[in-house]
Amino acid sequence: MDQALTLRNIALGAEGFDMEPAKATRVIAVSSGKGGVGKTNSVVNLAVAFARTGKKVLLFDADLGLGNLDVLLGIAPRYNVGHLLSGERTIDEVLVKGPEGILILPASSGVHELTDLGPEERLALASHLESLNADIDIMIIDTGAGISNNVLFFNVAAQEIVVIVTPEPTSITDAYALMKVLFQKHGERTFRLLVNSAKSKKDALEVYRKISLAAERFLNISVDYLGCVLHDENVPKSVIQQKAVMELYPQTKASVCFREVADAIWDLPMRKSLKGGMQFFWRQILNRNF
Repeated sequence: MDQALTLRNIALGAEGFDMEPAKATRVIAVSSGKGGVGKTNSVVNLAVAFARTGKKVLLFDADLGLGNLDVLLGIAPRYNVGHLLSGERTIDEVLVKGPEGILILPASSGVHELTDLGPEERLALASHLESLNADIDIMIIDTGAGISNNVLFFNVAAQEIVVIVTPEPTSITDAYALMKVLFQKHGERTFRLLVNSAKSKKDALEVYRKISLAAERFLNISVDYLGCVLHDENVPKSVIQQKAVMELYPQTKASVCFREVADAIWDLPMRKSLKGGMQFFWRQILNRNF
């Protein structure tokens, strides 16, 4: 019907296209309506949780102009996604290793030009990811906060959208706004909710109830509960030390929660319409307007 449909068919091996079988890779976008909710910290600890169960993990810092995933992990990458998109370096040269053997694609910091990718940059990024010389079980995309074009793009590209929210009213309101835009502008109807910094599991369920009822009543979309991460004084301690809480305090309550959430994500059924490795990933949406 249009160019996007053609790309989608190519990616999915439809209409007679001969696609070589590839390893299925789960692609999870993790977002939040506002900053300061512990999104990047959650991404890091989920990655560690997956790696400790034998999964090969790729972390993509998709807050391209203001990335801080490397800072949180205490690493100093020589290159970043800016070098990748400019053609100066290959993806294998840009990738760095983090804890538990996690591969990290770092973002740049303070580069305004990367805050709103155009079609050419998206295509270049797709090509680089497809050339990756590593088998990846799960790729976790740490998007920026809010509803910028980049945030919307990376969410639509992923198989699953995980929204991080805290019990604060502003976080709840902005998380709902993010889901609303993704539904109204791009037709996304399924979201997974992770409640961070909850005082108790009961409080976390109440946050989920509020968002789920509003989404069902006003948008007619599905919001599924992934779980919660309980408030834990060891989390800020680990941030100061630039380590994952799962590394420093593996038995603390936050670490237990991250393992439970990682299991819940892995237990989500793979979408049957999506197959292959990185090849399926971007192709179906490259020509959409963001």
